[in-house]
Amino acid sequence: MAESTSPKKPAGDETPAGRTDQIIQLDSQREQRRASVVVENDELEAPVALEPAALEAPAKEPQPTRAHAGAAPGPAKPKRSLTRPVLFALLPVALVVGGYYYVTGGQLMTTDNAYIQAQSLGVSTDVSGTVQEIDVHENQAVKKGDVLFRLRPASFETAVAAAQAQLGTVRNQVLTLEASYQQSLSQIEQAQADIPYYEAAFQRQQDLLKTSTASKASFDSAQHDLVAARQKVSVARAQAQATLAQLGGEANQPVEKNPFYLQAQSGVDDAQRNLADSVVKAPFDGIVTNVDALQVGKYLPASQPAFSLVSSTDLWIAAEPKETELTYVRPGQTATISVDTYPGAVWHGTVASISPASSSSFSLLPAQNTTGNWVKVVQRIPMRVTIDDIEGKPPLRGGMSVVLDVDTGHARGLPDFVTNLIGLFGQKS
Repeated sequence: MAESTSPKKPAGDETPAGRTDQIIQLDSQREQRRASVVVENDELEAPVALEPAALEAPAKEPQPTRAHAGAAPGPAKPKRSLTRPVLFALLPVALVVGGYYYVTGGQLMTTDNAYIQAQSLGVSTDVSGTVQEIDVHENQAVKKGDVLFRLRPASFETAVAAAQAQLGTVRNQVLTLEASYQQSLSQIEQAQADIPYYEAAFQRQQDLLKTSTASKASFDSAQHDLVAARQKVSVARAQAQATLAQLGGEANQPVEKNPFYLQAQSGVDDAQRNLADSVVKAPFDGIVTNVDALQVGKYLPASQPAFSLVSSTDLWIAAEPKETELTYVRPGQTATISVDTYPGAVWHGTVASISPASSSSFSLLPAQNTTGNWVKVVQRIPMRVTIDDIEGKPPLRGGMSVVLDVDTGHARGLPDFVTNLIGLFGQKS
């Protein structure tokens, strides 16, 4: 291969101006790298990438370095936030306040297994009859004594008239007995007045018979008349006693106290009661419901409910808290009642009674613990709470759901392990 004949340019032939441009370009690149590192450390930002054109093109003049610009200050560092120190300072305070409320709290026994109960009655009557009139309509509020419906009164009025007639008959019979008793007394007196006459006639015939002046027949007739007179007295006395017994043993008592009269009077009272029961009235304040089940003209047997009446005043709370919630609940403690239907409204009540047994104890098939597959279940104990301030509040209805809070007056206190530790330290000291 032939050697190149082109002459080599000696190294010393490079011009000073070209060399100076290269040095300036290298210095510019170094300063840009340093600036990128400073910005990354101070501002935690990525360095700005240089464009290829800027790297290739020679710089006309050297760029001032950070040292040369000494008068220009760097970016200010952000101040640290005080949120974290404040949170750390508030943490012990929150723990102390929470612990205080935990120890002093726990006085309320709260349960939502509670419902309003109301006195309800199936309106009926103890007489049978045909419905003649219905004086109320569905869901109507009634007061005690208001007429609900009426039965046809004709048959009851007839029974009253018959009983009153029987009472008059008995009254007359009692008066007749009194007159008979007085007659018997008169007969006794008359018979007793005839006895001396017959005794004298018998004595005369007896004396004449001794002298054979009178016949035996006359003597026997006088003796018979004397015995008959004495028998009349006995018969009259027996009749008087019988009449007196019918008069109740007291001849001068009023007719209204005679047993026969009282019996007839009871018949009149019973007939009048049946007549009064044909008009059915409300036994207490409340609201009638299911009225449409009764229609005019329907035959209503005795004791069959016609419709229902629910009390609007005799209300109470039937609650069934867990057995573990009744540790400090006692009758007489105050309670606060919140009804789901009326948010924001509050009623006050009193614990009236607590059942002596759980609800499951009264079931048809109570739980038995003798089987091997028995599982322990927390039982519920029925509890009754009276409502003290019904007046002036929204109307309450049976079956409404409530939340019941009972103030037991017993704070939760320190946990057992803390109490035990305090007691242990007290013994050591």
